[in-house]
Amino acid sequence: MSKISEEEIQKILPTEGPSFQEVKNYLEKYNDEYIVIKCGGSVLVNQDLFNNFINDISILNKLGFIPIIIHGGGKRISIKFNEAGIKNNFIDGLRVTDEKSINIVEEVLNNFNKEITNALKKNKCDSQGITNRQSNILIVEQENKKLGYVGAPKEISQSIIEQIVKEKKVPVIAPLGLDKNNQVYNINADTAAGAIAKKLNARRLIFMSDIEGVIDNDKKLISEINTNKISELIKNETIFGGMIPKIKNCLDVANNGVKGVVIIDGRKNHSILFELLSEKGSGTLIRK
Repeated sequence: MSKISEEEIQKILPTEGPSFQEVKNYLEKYNDEYIVIKCGGSVLVNQDLFNNFINDISILNKLGFIPIIIHGGGKRISIKFNEAGIKNNFIDGLRVTDEKSINIVEEVLNNFNKEITNALKKNKCDSQGITNRQSNILIVEQENKKLGYVGAPKEISQSIIEQIVKEKKVPVIAPLGLDKNNQVYNINADTAAGAIAKKLNARRLIFMSDIEGVIDNDKKLISEINTNKISELIKNETIFGGMIPKIKNCLDVANNGVKGVVIIDGRKNHSILFELLSEKGSGTLIRK
């Protein structure tokens, strides 16, 4: 990480974010390590939250961190499906994607990818999009015949990401991949983020969502959990429904070389900065 003067740091930091003293303590912590950030939910449809997110990523980049973004687009895809009169069908939380709908998914995610890179560039943060059309990095196999064009990542081109990072740009990755015949597939964004974080041996994988994190039965945020605690919370149904595959994915990543996986609330101002650069963190940290 390039040395940056205290004066510069103070200029970069937002007033309502973590304090300068705290940030100073954490600057060395993620030295030259990847921080993979998956953004989804309201952050991608609410303009204010989107602007905050872009701002936080730009701050991390200016401080010398290496953020890598994987974005979803579920809500936008659902809107487009409704406009086209296509029914939104899900099996175990995964969107059923047939021949007609894969074209819509691809178009929405590719357009959205451009929007994110353009917004970062406007914020003086250089970035580069990675999609199935533009330097594809994800080789996939069909997840399950019933789901149609939904892929499971099998190979990831790390060198493309490394090259973008070397140029001090933020890679922005769409959850789309190609199979051996160059057919495009939709990938669940959480799954894509997990696979990329494992491949890069990232220091952190952050899931931005519309929930505070993992909540106990008294509706209080659990700030840290491990494998044993998770099994217990699934057994007593504190973690249930769609949250189970999400948490199991987090656990798989934490068990495979990523030091910590965090679920944070993208609706809270500067939640990424508080997670990475403050003592109290933000959301729920999952370790093996």
